[in-house]
Amino acid sequence: MKLDIHSIHFTADQKLIDFIQRKVDKLETFYDRFVDGEVYLRLDKSSENSRENKVVEIKLNIPGDQLIAKKHNTSFEAACDEASESLRRQLKRFKERLVAKH
Repeated sequence: MKLDIHSIHFTADQKLIDFIQRKVDKLETFYDRFVDGEVYLRLDKSSENSRENKVVEIKLNIPGDQLIAKKHNTSFEAACDEASESLRRQLKRFKERLVAKH
């Protein structure tokens, strides 16, 4: 899947980018009609809990809809894990509604 990764106010290393790409690619096992996706990596300075200042926001475009997950955690990898799990659940609900329509 074509995935645009944007790191806001810092430079993400290739290891992190590859990790995110692998996590999002695994979602294709649940639904294979993704158009494209965007990932935003941000350091949140205004967070109440200063340890959970890493923010990962994933937007996936599928025909007729857009799935969005935004998670905060202590590392980008953990936030990406949570966001991809949230997207997996959203995909499951989306497919159930799609089957129920037909």
